[in-house]
Amino acid sequence: MSAHRAALVLAATPIGDSRDASPRLRDELAGADVIAAEDTRRLRRLTERLGVTVSGEVISYHEHNEASRTPELVARIAAGERVLLVTDAGMPSVSDPGYRLVGACVAADLPVTCVPGPSAVLMALAVSGLPVDRFCFEGFLPRKTGERERALAQLVAEPRTMVFFEAPHRLAATLTSMAAVLGEDRPAAVCRELTKTYEEVRRGGLAELADWAADGVRGEITVVVSGSDPAAGPRLEVADVLPEILERSAAGERLKDVCRDVAPRTGVSAKALYEAAITARHEVSGGR
Repeated sequence: MSAHRAALVLAATPIGDSRDASPRLRDELAGADVIAAEDTRRLRRLTERLGVTVSGEVISYHEHNEASRTPELVARIAAGERVLLVTDAGMPSVSDPGYRLVGACVAADLPVTCVPGPSAVLMALAVSGLPVDRFCFEGFLPRKTGERERALAQLVAEPRTMVFFEAPHRLAATLTSMAAVLGEDRPAAVCRELTKTYEEVRRGGLAELADWAADGVRGEITVVVSGSDPAAGPRLEVADVLPEILERSAAGERLKDVCRDVAPRTGVSAKALYEAAITARHEVSGGR
């Protein structure tokens, strides 16, 4: 076995239409010593559609076993084998297993290469109609509403177009949070079932898209959201929001709850609001 052949190969697989598979992907699937697949059953279906006969060993490599599998795969590459890593769809390590293995190979000074191919992130950007000269990928947001809105609060002033992945059953809730934090009229696009039979792209303001998604949406989802508009004015500061915090607290609401509620909508840290409110209370009471 030639030394130059030994490597970790990250291979992009079709995100919906098997005709998007490249000739090089077919060659790598047929010739790899080991194929590490996120789902071995999906891999089998893909190779059947492509008419590829796999000659190497197929093993599972997913979020639940990647820690234990990684040393084994690194050792096999070091011994001269070619390891092909594939996920269910798209590029490994982009919100999928792969980063840990790449890092381990880099640390061991082993070759890492890539078979380029389909990407839901890039395709969604291309068809969104939003600016693509600068963008950032945010992956999946937290599932819990409070955590999700706190994460979005950190993106209120982000000037780049943002790309998110989301599960269909959580899409409406996520778009509602986005509308509350980033603004109801913030331009966005929901890209559903990209490259598949029922591909659909819905464009509009976040509130409008949340209303559309309320009845339920099916399929693989990628959400693209416009960056902040500098013309919309400066980001709010603690002093801008503090009067509302103090008023609601004085009316009987728990201070911490008010701060957590207001923070995502204004983009001001809940901790900063809480500390400012405590200081303001102390000053009003004359330090007593």
